[in-house]
Amino acid sequence: MGPLSPARTLRLWGPRSLGVALGVFMTIGFALQLLGGPFQRRLPGPQLRQPLAPSLRPALLSCPPRQRLVFLKTHKSGSSSVLSLLHRYGDRHGLRFALPARYQFGYPRLFQASRVKGYRPQTGGTQLPFHILCHHMRFNLKEVLQVMPSDSFFFSIVRDPAALARSAFSYYKSTSSAFRKSPSLAAFLANPRAFYRPGARGDHYARNLLWFDFGLPFPPEKRAKRGNLHPPRDPDPRQLQVLPSGAGPRAQTLNPNALIHPVSTVADHRSQISSPASFDLGSSSFIQWGLAWLDSVFDLVMVAEYFDESLVLLADALCWGLDDVVGFMHNAQAGRKQDLSTFSNTGLTAEDQQLTARARAWNNLDWALYVHFNRSLWARIEKYGQRRLQTAVAELRARREALAKHCLAGGEASDPKYITDHRFRPFQFGSAKVLGYILRSGLSPQDQEECERLATPELQYKDKLDAKQFPPTVSLPLKTSRPLSP
Repeated sequence: MGPLSPARTLRLWGPRSLGVALGVFMTIGFALQLLGGPFQRRLPGPQLRQPLAPSLRPALLSCPPRQRLVFLKTHKSGSSSVLSLLHRYGDRHGLRFALPARYQFGYPRLFQASRVKGYRPQTGGTQLPFHILCHHMRFNLKEVLQVMPSDSFFFSIVRDPAALARSAFSYYKSTSSAFRKSPSLAAFLANPRAFYRPGARGDHYARNLLWFDFGLPFPPEKRAKRGNLHPPRDPDPRQLQVLPSGAGPRAQTLNPNALIHPVSTVADHRSQISSPASFDLGSSSFIQWGLAWLDSVFDLVMVAEYFDESLVLLADALCWGLDDVVGFMHNAQAGRKQDLSTFSNTGLTAEDQQLTARARAWNNLDWALYVHFNRSLWARIEKYGQRRLQTAVAELRARREALAKHCLAGGEASDPKYITDHRFRPFQFGSAKVLGYILRSGLSPQDQEECERLATPELQYKDKLDAKQFPPTVSLPLKTSRPLSP
């Protein structure tokens, strides 16, 4: 293997080590110039399996598919749908998953390699390699690299903190003490410090959840002045608008100054961000260091508001066929649009716009993450080609619709009360119902198998993979000596 690139060298460091080096990097002024795309090595793989129906993509793949994958499954960001396609792909191709003993890797504690089922580096025998690490964890690069090779494809997904806050408040209200004490999300965001206590049980769900999931260190909280429990003043919603799916490269014009220090005018996005005065968390240099470190580690970060566009880019980066990333939405809450790509400020009431601005201000580190990776996604789209992308997205959506009509009763997701087959009934948690799927009757055996893969929720699929990799041992009865004839 050739020499390590600077970015790949940084991948071998952890955030704590890089934090020590930050001062040196900033002094010499070229830290960010060192951070290019991570070194990638294509891995050989088997031929892709024929899909349920003839693929709409005629071109043959000219490169071997990437099959060593690390997916950081962030919370309430559409990650269950990505997990579903990884489950299906690995299952079809006989890949080996790094699985937790239960369903998460000790979350919210940092990931530890010892929590991977079947990981035994000290036994002296040959450790079977893992292909995919993809279940809930708090990212810890040093420990991840104990399990997965450094040239694995690292990717994740982020979501607008305002949309994430709405989903998290509903889902984790009984888990987060801050959410539990608040009568509504609007009341919480109007005066968050009346409810939120750093370090309180479950309160990592209530602020900067994405930053937490990425395993980045938090700057120390400044003590709030007595009687001043209100969040920073609201950013102008017009500056913080997230454009709907397909809006084009204008999505890159989000003002990075607004994510650090809300201002009343839009500054040039190339201007240097000054240290914030109105936020309790973090300086611009600290945040920029964290984003630069993530750039050095992750090959791709998807954006939930541009979910289908992200899937096309993922398939391209992995050298997979488009059919490999076509699937159904999973862990979607009833009463909310399943299409994550439709959230924007357009059409919101003044009250909702204020809630959106407050959610982004309160979750300022997550907003920094979101703006950064939204911009990098659109830079990638420009390189891929917008017209080419639009064609691929239309193809993907047509394929998904065709699969839904072929596989599902009613052609869409169902209320869980109607799902009688426990294999397809998703785990119910939080105040909103989690939708699932009912398969049509009369499917052929081959189509039944494929449709079951598409409809199986994440917990049941994890159990299926677990049983496949670790089949239960059947203890045979002890043989007894045949008694001698008298």
